[in-house]
Amino acid sequence: MSMTTIDPTADDGPNRPIVPAAAAGTGVYDADAIEVLEGLEAVRKRPGMYIGGTGSGGLTHLLWEIIDNAVDEAAAGHGKLIEVSFHGDGSYEVADQGRGIPVDIKEGDVTALEVVFTELHAGGKFGNGAYGASGGLHGVGASVVNALSSRMEVEVDRNGRTHRLEFRDREAGNTDAAGRFRRGHALKIVGKVSPKRTGTRVRFWPDADVFDADASISYAEVRERVKQTCFLVPKVKISLTDRRREPITSEELMSSGGLADFVEQLRGDAEPVGGLIELHGTEDFTEQVPVDGQLTEVVRHCEVDVAMRWCASFDARIVSFVNTIPTPDGGTHVAGFERALTTAVNGALADADLRKLRRLRDDARAQRDDAQEGLVAVVRVTFPEPQFRGQTKRELGTPPVQRTVNNIVRDGLRDWFSGTSASSKRTHVKAVLDKISNAVVNRVTTRRALDERRKAAALGSGGMPAKLADCRLHPGGELLIVEGDSAAGPAKRARDSAWQAVLPLRGKVVNAGKGTAKAVLDNAEATALFTAVGGGSGPAFDLDQTRYSRVVLLADADVDGSHIRCLVLTLVYHYMRPLLDAGRVFAAQPPTHAFTIGQEKRFVYAEAERDTLIAELDAAGRRYRLTRFKGLGEMDDAELFETTLNPETRVLRQITVGDARAAQEAFEVMMGAAVDPRRTFIVAHSSSYGHALDI
Repeated sequence: MSMTTIDPTADDGPNRPIVPAAAAGTGVYDADAIEVLEGLEAVRKRPGMYIGGTGSGGLTHLLWEIIDNAVDEAAAGHGKLIEVSFHGDGSYEVADQGRGIPVDIKEGDVTALEVVFTELHAGGKFGNGAYGASGGLHGVGASVVNALSSRMEVEVDRNGRTHRLEFRDREAGNTDAAGRFRRGHALKIVGKVSPKRTGTRVRFWPDADVFDADASISYAEVRERVKQTCFLVPKVKISLTDRRREPITSEELMSSGGLADFVEQLRGDAEPVGGLIELHGTEDFTEQVPVDGQLTEVVRHCEVDVAMRWCASFDARIVSFVNTIPTPDGGTHVAGFERALTTAVNGALADADLRKLRRLRDDARAQRDDAQEGLVAVVRVTFPEPQFRGQTKRELGTPPVQRTVNNIVRDGLRDWFSGTSASSKRTHVKAVLDKISNAVVNRVTTRRALDERRKAAALGSGGMPAKLADCRLHPGGELLIVEGDSAAGPAKRARDSAWQAVLPLRGKVVNAGKGTAKAVLDNAEATALFTAVGGGSGPAFDLDQTRYSRVVLLADADVDGSHIRCLVLTLVYHYMRPLLDAGRVFAAQPPTHAFTIGQEKRFVYAEAERDTLIAELDAAGRRYRLTRFKGLGEMDDAELFETTLNPETRVLRQITVGDARAAQEAFEVMMGAAVDPRRTFIVAHSSSYGHALDI
């Protein structure tokens, strides 16, 4: 897309000329300025369009492309073993027992093998019968890997021989007996094999000039995805070998239970509610695709496989796939599943006519989050030529699949809830409906209670928590959250009451990561915070209704203070997340020590800073008095104002969802039952909640 610049001082009015920005100061914009990228140069010019970026994710995507090709062969019934190797020289290799890439002549003296690795949109997955369904669609995977590699070697076992072709900087050829690479199209016969033996081996060296210096492929990440693949293609064995360092790591992965095993792995140690549900169905749909330059209606056969079960937890985990490709961003198949789930659940609740839902009247229907509370599910669709949104295939875009999945899942769940399916048990159905109905009751009760609190808050300061020392400026002020009365007193006296409000938290803040919505609402400290902020909580949180422009956490500079701060952040993360999205949550950084040097007082915020200053003062022969602050309550009003309340001198740490990604482990550890890991993490990461920001 070209950009244009307009001179705002010109007087030509609507006839004022528009000048291409590319021509401004860079030369003439004419036909010579139009560049045509040939062959694989388009990939090297814009690698992000094909692999998502030039960091570790993009580098890993190269390996996925080759692995996916091998998996497609195995899924089609050709070969039961795939070998993936990480070599010490920075190369990666994938070997399969598939049919082997065709080695016969395709065009002139160029073989089909060379075409696959040098031509974009060349492959056997365009509906010509070579594959019934595959992860590949665009036909650019293998050629993109070659485009972004400095070297590649391909060997194909086919027709009783091993055929070899090498690439150096995207040029085809082979290495002669003297070790010299010679360009050419002819394949080199390097061995004989049994006529029944077929397969392909691809080894590539990523081009260091393309990728970031710190880009790398994680063995653990590859292992996790390979493990998923084994669930999708049962009884196919995938071996992983990492030769990059000693000792060499090698293992083989295989699954025989398919998606059911996958669900059990995802469930972990969460207590199951009801039984495992497996759904399978097929349905044809039609779509229009270009054939010979004209839109033509074609029939697609789609298979839907779902394994799912509810657990005694609150977070949902839905993992989806198209053929053998994971779709972490979901798509039309996930949309169809979620719609069918909500429809089937509401039908079952209506048939059960549970007493606990009767009093809710019009609010008795389950919403999507109610139906998915504690759900672990794997959704897979298999059909030819899927349409992905983007080359990286993270999201399915084929529209008719939504209706297909909806129909199959809706009917399957109706049979399960009604007890007509073979796997359905009355006790399991009752347990699931009880869990979902409890989620509905908790959500409706929480919303109604919060509505009442918001109505009371709208009436004036009388609707605010009694312990809130409010400010006069709304919504331009800030809310200071402090730990207990010992810190609240100095904070209230030292603050600027025009725009700084103080809310002390007394007692333990509920762990929002583990508690139900009802438990959070019943917690006095949590409801006081919701009411003071004024935006509500959960999905109904309204950022425009908040009473302050900024929320600042003031906690002691010790382990207990970090614990309190982490619990409050967990509450904000789960129930007031738009505050994090808007960058309106901060943590004040209180000093750890004060140095009194004559009439001067200097504050330090870390032990390393303290030790450095001590060394400087001792070296200069200066006398000083050192004070250790164990808590905010130990500061006098002037010290608290200067270090944590004065915008000119204080230090705040801004906390956003993006910055908090590194602290996600904190949320998980804080939710865990084990005390020692939680304490260890707090000590190690108490200062890692965002980037320093002076305000």
